[in-house]
Amino acid sequence: MNFSELDIPDEIRQGVEHAGFTVCTPVQEAVLPRAIRGEDIAAQAQTGTGKTAAFLISLFTRMHRNPAADSGDSPQALIIAPTRELADQIFHEAERLGKFTGFRMLAVYGGIDYRKQMETLQNGVDVLIGTPGRLIDYFKQHVYSLKKTRYLIIDEADRMFDMGFIDDIRFMLKKLPPYTKRQSMLFSATLSYRVMELAYEHMNLPEKISITPETLTVEKVAQVLYHVGKHEKIPLLLGLLKREAPERALIFVNTRRAAEMVVERLNRNNWKTQAITGEIEQKKRLRILADFKAGELAVLVATDVASRGIDVKGVTHVFNFDLPQDAEDYVHRIGRTGRAGETGKAISMADEEYVYSLDDIEKYIGQKIPVEWAEESMYLREIRRTQEEKQKHDQERLARTPSGPGARRPGGGPGNRRPQRKTGARSS
Repeated sequence: MNFSELDIPDEIRQGVEHAGFTVCTPVQEAVLPRAIRGEDIAAQAQTGTGKTAAFLISLFTRMHRNPAADSGDSPQALIIAPTRELADQIFHEAERLGKFTGFRMLAVYGGIDYRKQMETLQNGVDVLIGTPGRLIDYFKQHVYSLKKTRYLIIDEADRMFDMGFIDDIRFMLKKLPPYTKRQSMLFSATLSYRVMELAYEHMNLPEKISITPETLTVEKVAQVLYHVGKHEKIPLLLGLLKREAPERALIFVNTRRAAEMVVERLNRNNWKTQAITGEIEQKKRLRILADFKAGELAVLVATDVASRGIDVKGVTHVFNFDLPQDAEDYVHRIGRTGRAGETGKAISMADEEYVYSLDDIEKYIGQKIPVEWAEESMYLREIRRTQEEKQKHDQERLARTPSGPGARRPGGGPGNRRPQRKTGARSS
C-alpha cells in the first residue's frame, strides 16, 4: 500500500511527503486503516518497522478530524515511552510528520531542562510525550491534567515491564478518562501474557495485530558469531573493525564499566569512539547521538539502557562485544541495522562469561547463529597504556570513588542498599 492511497487530511499528507514516505511498511499497512477509523490497537512490531510513523499519522488524522472543543489543561494526546532516547525520537518524528498541522508538541524526560519543560507544559500542549517518571512528577504538581485527554499511546510496552515502570503506567491509566471515552494504542516487541493483560484491562476491545511474529530477527541482517577468550576480545574487535571498515557501527556491552573500557581502548587505537549509558548526563547523551547521526562519530558504544532509543539511519554494523543476558535484547540490538530495507551485519562475540546466554538466544530466534573462527592475523596488537598512564588512571578512579558513611562499598553494609522505588518517585 502507498501512503497516497490513505484517506488522510492534506495537512498530514504534506507531513508524510515532507518525511519522504511513499510506501507503507507491513505494520503501517495493518495499523493505519484501523487506527484512523478509531479502533483501539495492540500491535506486535519490532523496532525499525515504522510503528512510530503508524501511530503518529493515525493520531494526527484523528485529532484533525475531531477537533477538541475545550481540553482545559489536558493534552489531547499522551504518548508514554520507557526511555529518554525513545521519547526524544518520537518527539522529533512528531515534529516532522506534524509540521503542517499546527499542533503543539512537547517531550518531557529527566536529566534536562526541568523548569523549561514545566513552563511549556503549563502553557498548554496538544501532544505530550514523555517517560513515566517525569510525566508523573509534573502530574502530581498539577502542572497538567489528564481528565480530558482523548488519545493514549504506550510504546515499547514490554520494556515498561522490564524496567519496572508498570506501577507507574497503571497509576497514569487510572487518571485518564475511561477507555470507552478515549482511543488507545499499544505497541510492543512481544505481545506476552502480561502485555495483553494490560491491554484488555485498560483498552476498549483492542484489535490485536502481529507483524511476522515468526521472523524475530531482521531478514536482511547477516549474523555471525565468534567464540573468543575474554582477554582477546579487544584485539579481535580491532581486527574486525579494520576488516569491515563500517560506515556507522554500534557496539553493545552489558555494563557501564565495559563501555568505558571499550571506549578508552578503541580511542587509544585510533578509532574515534564515545559511549551512551544510563549514567551519562542527558545533554551529553543527546549531543553524542547527534554526532553519531550526523556521521561525525563512526563508532558508538551503548548499554541496553539506551538500545531501544537509538533510531539512526545507515547503521551498517552491530557488534555484540558482550552477548546480552536477555534473549529479547539480542533482537533489539541487531534491529539497529538493516532498517528500512537496507542490509546490515551483526557480529557477536561469545566469551567464557556470557556464552551461557547463547542457547537461550538461539532458541528465541529459532535458528543457530553461524559461527566463524578468526585466524591469528585477525587479532591485532593494540596500543596499551604506559605505566605512568595506568597510575594516573587509577588515581583518577580513586578520586571519583565516593567515601563516607553513605558510600557504596564492597561486602555489603548500608552503602550498598538500594532504596525501594515508589510510584512516580523516579524521574526517567
